[in-house]
Amino acid sequence: MTEPYTPTALTTSVVGSHAHPGWLDLAVAAAERGELGPRDIREFQDDAVDTAIRDQEDAGIDVVAEGEMRRVGFFTAEFYRHLTGVEALEPARRLGPTGHDQLHKYRVVEPIAAPSGLGVVEELEYARTRTQRPIKVTLPGPFTLSGRLTYGDGEVYRDRLAAAEAFVPILAAELERLVEAGATYIQVDEPSPAVHPEASDRFAALFNAAAAGVQGRVHLAAHLCFGNMSGRPLSRRLYRPVLQQALAFDVGELVLEFANREMAELDVAVDVTAAGRHLSAGVVDVKNYYLETADDVAWRIDRLLEAGVPEAQLSVVPDCGFSQTARWAVKPKLAALVAGRDLVRDRS
Repeated sequence: MTEPYTPTALTTSVVGSHAHPGWLDLAVAAAERGELGPRDIREFQDDAVDTAIRDQEDAGIDVVAEGEMRRVGFFTAEFYRHLTGVEALEPARRLGPTGHDQLHKYRVVEPIAAPSGLGVVEELEYARTRTQRPIKVTLPGPFTLSGRLTYGDGEVYRDRLAAAEAFVPILAAELERLVEAGATYIQVDEPSPAVHPEASDRFAALFNAAAAGVQGRVHLAAHLCFGNMSGRPLSRRLYRPVLQQALAFDVGELVLEFANREMAELDVAVDVTAAGRHLSAGVVDVKNYYLETADDVAWRIDRLLEAGVPEAQLSVVPDCGFSQTARWAVKPKLAALVAGRDLVRDRS
């Protein structure tokens, strides 16, 4: 069995999604119009993954991701195409500023299942043919995946928690397949408990149930996100009130955002590492088109170290995925991440 990935001091990585090159959006639109065949679609998806990995390697990123380039639509949309028991609904709103009520929604017509998996194993298998660097595999957690399903009185699932619970065995099976396929580093993405305080005490329990079968066989991380659709958060961006819920995730690493919050709550970063967790700290702002310099990134890393975060327990990443950021900005931001880390290392 492949040994789990072991994070080291000041490793650089990414949170998951990569910026789409313009031609990818054109190809996706052509596919949705029925103008491309299955082989055409596979070709442009492969090329998109190659682009994401090349951009990361060109910047010098240590642990790469395949960029979620096969996942059409915003964040979770692709996963519903792998489910049975659901029917697509029309968006609630089509006009005006981008918002979550313009996104995909699915009616549940029978208990959901994913008989062929969620497609993440196949993403990993291709990515491993394109790079020699360690690969971080990313996928949403149960609560995140439940967000686009119908629930309520008279529905298959009575509430969102019941819908989330239905994803636990589906994710458990996908995680098992990933480990069997050789995954060494898996990051599960869930909203910060601050986004849904009514369910915050269940986030970790749902994740822990899904991940129980792979504990100790793979390095697990939890990315707790405040939201990033069009660069807009969904809640008050504070970790302190939900720190205990975050630490309830049975993972070796927490992935938290700091750059776009101007390095607030450094005491939380210290508490995370004091609790024995590795911390991947966001030190590049994906919600801002200000292009960080190496000195900017080094300053942010220095603030974490000066606050008391042990270097051995610190990796550095962008705040979130890059799917909502233009590629012309992503490439220099990745380069600054590595260059800033190198400045800090060179001073050590």
